Amino acid sequence: MTRRPRKALIIGAGIAGPVAAMFMKRAGIEADIYEAWPYSNGIGGGLQIAPNGMRVLAELGLADELIGLGSIAESFDFYSQGGKKLGSINRDMAKRFGLPAVNMCRATLNETLVDKAWSSNVSVHFEKRLVKIEDRADQPVIAHFADGSEAEGDFVIGADGVHSAVRRHVIPDGPVPFDTGLIGFGGFVPRAVIENLPIGQRIETTFGQSGFFGYGFCSSNPDDGAMWWSTQPSHGMTAAAYRLQSQDAIKQHLRDFHAGWHDPIPAIIEAARNIVVTDTLDVATLPTWSRKRTLLIGDAAHATTPHAGMGASLALEDAMRLGRLMLERQELGVTFQAFEQERRPRAEKIVAIARRNGNSKREFGPTGAWIRDHILKLLLPLTSKGMDFMYAYDARAA
Repeated sequence: MTRRPRKALIIGAGIAGPVAAMFMKRAGIEADIYEAWPYSNGIGGGLQIAPNGMRVLAELGLADELIGLGSIAESFDFYSQGGKKLGSINRDMAKRFGLPAVNMCRATLNETLVDKAWSSNVSVHFEKRLVKIEDRADQPVIAHFADGSEAEGDFVIGADGVHSAVRRHVIPDGPVPFDTGLIGFGGFVPRAVIENLPIGQRIETTFGQSGFFGYGFCSSNPDDGAMWWSTQPSHGMTAAAYRLQSQDAIKQHLRDFHAGWHDPIPAIIEAARNIVVTDTLDVATLPTWSRKRTLLIGDAAHATTPHAGMGASLALEDAMRLGRLMLERQELGVTFQAFEQERRPRAEKIVAIARRNGNSKREFGPTGAWIRDHILKLLLPLTSKGMDFMYAYDARAA
């Protein structure tokens, strides 16, 4: 009589969840995914997958497809509010690291990953909001959902993001997300808004006296193939409060906040539609990433603010490394501890970089902004070299 395959219950169908499920299948482990939200298309803004994340997608056979659906980023350029160039980082990524950095719509990435999971015989269940995990010795782990249903498995992977419900099970009195004092606006505009400018395949970003603005191409779609984002001090306003306002009111706020910023920022704001507003959240370092037969990965384990552009790539790395460790067929607790010991130092180093970068986007006086811009001009070449460790990482060989 053969032992039935072990089964993973994966909570979250964002980025880490579907990828973890596919690598579980490769390790001979059945995997079912449970997502709190309904299935939907077109949700979210733009993001960038760095070369380290692209290596994971290449392992799944998805790199070329997503490069085609997105837009290669050849560099990340920085400007002052008046339009003076401060410097560049992340140049020649494909040449230096074997794969490029790729901009894309978050929805495109998510839909591609879910479709690939489905085609890999992974069951994906939507509208399954986790309320409790029951983990009793010598019995299956049971996940209980808000609709009264439940699922049984041999272990649970929490891939449910910054607001992780699984985290509350692993650390009942542990850290909760907190507001960093920055708020994000973003969305897409037609490619024509920036297509005739000498931007090429670069991401262009601007440090203002207060706040930050970025834009670049993210797909070949003429209607929404350019992405943009604005990061600014919240001044006590939450994203939820902005979302109660009309799109016209939000756009007027952006006009006022970015008044006098260099071209093409005013034109991007005028062309913006379906503006997304999000709080910029962080979570303090967790004392542990696992409890009994439950493990946290991705933002559930090490939430990172967007200021290093590595959240998605770290999640992809986590999913692949966990799958590789599962191939070793060790006792579950040993595998979970090995995963945390391997991943925690790298994740926490990148989280710290993101927090530090966020400090440059807060409010400055005129003199403070001038000093910051001149320091950036001097530090960007050194900063670029110091970031190579992020992109050189290969989850296939770690």
